[in-house]
Amino acid sequence: MSDHIYETLGVETIVNAAGPVTRLSGALMDPEVTAAMAEAAGHCVDIAELQAAAGRYIAEVTGAEAGYVTSGASAGLLLGVAACVTGLDPGAMNRLPDTAGLPSEVIMPRSHRNFYDHAIRSVGVKLIEVGIPDRFSGAGVRDTEAWEIGDAITERTAAIAYVANARSRPPLEEVVKVAHDRDVPVIVDAAGQLPPASNLKRFIAQGADLVCFSGGKVVGGPQGSGIACGRRDLIAAMALQHLDLDVHYELWDPPAEWIDKKDVPGAPHHGIGRPCKVGKEAIVGLLTALRRFVAVSDEDRSRGWIADIKALEEGVAGIDGVGAIASDGGERGIPSLTLAFDRLDGIDAARRFMTGACRVFVGTSGAREGVVSVNPVCLRDGDVEKMLEKIRSVAGDA
Repeated sequence: MSDHIYETLGVETIVNAAGPVTRLSGALMDPEVTAAMAEAAGHCVDIAELQAAAGRYIAEVTGAEAGYVTSGASAGLLLGVAACVTGLDPGAMNRLPDTAGLPSEVIMPRSHRNFYDHAIRSVGVKLIEVGIPDRFSGAGVRDTEAWEIGDAITERTAAIAYVANARSRPPLEEVVKVAHDRDVPVIVDAAGQLPPASNLKRFIAQGADLVCFSGGKVVGGPQGSGIACGRRDLIAAMALQHLDLDVHYELWDPPAEWIDKKDVPGAPHHGIGRPCKVGKEAIVGLLTALRRFVAVSDEDRSRGWIADIKALEEGVAGIDGVGAIASDGGERGIPSLTLAFDRLDGIDAARRFMTGACRVFVGTSGAREGVVSVNPVCLRDGDVEKMLEKIRSVAGDA
């Protein structure tokens, strides 16, 4: 039997030129991270104590009051919204997703709606969309404005949900102001906003009450990990709705930095976030990866990616029927290469990349417009040569 774990399972490995996306198994982990996870697997600990230790470090690197390790950014959104709905009320925690009598609405700019906000709705809240994104429809230049968010706030509002990216409107600071004027928290979905490393502190510095990052993308942690940071009371409410609380109250001793037992009449039942379990291996792996991430400058991190994109651009220049345009990645520092084939549309090109002797998965966000793209973050040694061979094959087949 082969010693290649995926061969023993009958699963074929791929060249991942689409980046650290979940459907393609996330980022590659450094041996230091996997070694830390293996070491963690050999011992038992109190998960609450481990999460508290992780939270201290996350708070340190984000500038937040507290931090927490989740099973991904989506789980962070679910837990965070639940925390905004219930506060530290264990009775309310036990009733979710029944939100009767509780703040049950989350306001979101219409242009921020996306597939991932299903995690928000899973809490039992109603999403209230505001604004009209004319700039995306081509009908005008406007998007949601901060005053519209303020105008939509009522006594039923539990939180404002904000999805961070380079094109997000209105500015987060303006959203925070109108929300905080009415004592409503702002939750930021920043799943893919690392790098730059400065974003670890950026959204908290702009006033966000809770921020959720992915741990399994460029941070280089386990695929099923995430980072939550923000207000101490919200992190406490998240933990109470996430941890295994099958324990006698007299023996329940939550870390004091999270919650004083005097603040709650009793421990809640297993919470709505209990299915989003995070194991000791994932917590330790995430912390190890996060320490590595903040220790490296954005420039050093992107140097190898830039070299790979340059090599691909130069190689493609000699292939007939293929055009290539490189991007330096801007503030994110993640360069990319856009490929267009003279005799193939984007969907057909992507399909040809995915099939054959060497399966390559490229970015397909522009496939309907006739192009595919290369993200170098998950390329391994030797993958550039495999990519060029595959590009020649795709172009030749066309």
